[in-house]
Amino acid sequence: MSISLLQFLLGIVFLTIIFLHLTRKNFGAVVVYGIQSLAITIILFNSFLETKSLFLLFVILTILIVKVILAPTFFIRLIKNHELTFSASTYLNMPLTLIVLAVFTAFAHSAKFLPLTNIVFAHHALLALALSAIFASLILIVNRKSALSQALGVLSLENSIVAFAVFAGLEQSPMLQIGILFDIFSWIIIATVFISMIYRHFGSLDTSLMKSLKD
Repeated sequence: MSISLLQFLLGIVFLTIIFLHLTRKNFGAVVVYGIQSLAITIILFNSFLETKSLFLLFVILTILIVKVILAPTFFIRLIKNHELTFSASTYLNMPLTLIVLAVFTAFAHSAKFLPLTNIVFAHHALLALALSAIFASLILIVNRKSALSQALGVLSLENSIVAFAVFAGLEQSPMLQIGILFDIFSWIIIATVFISMIYRHFGSLDTSLMKSLKD
């Protein structure tokens, strides 16, 4: 694939994270997360075409099944079963959230992170964008009050880290590939079990309402 196509796919990943900050509907957030994971799958598939690594192909198929199909299906079923149409609010209002995202995006493209974004000089722009996606995911986790949105933020963070690793030329590392598989299963299990338990116990996914956790 050309650099421009890879940049387009990574742009989709970044924009889907921004959408997760903006949306107030859980269903739309889950669908967009599935699109984000599909973009990561295609980026990894491009690496497979270059490396012909069968284990990497196994990782790609696992991501496709778990993150593109199973995880969104579970979240959508959870939303329908518990009528979780709208997401909980954020700690920062929308203008402040956008300002924080802009600041961290600019920070990721600054000279401070040149040692990271110049690991592969030809991929400087891609690495800077992947780093911006990492920061945006971290902000999503911290800023959202909904446990579902926080879980999607964690899963988006994992996608962003995978994208950064690919453009840093680390996708051929067996340890990284095993790490991706471990992250997929551990985070999906934790997220699904965690969210279900929270709703059954508190009747809400708004973490700011869980006062009894402080007792």
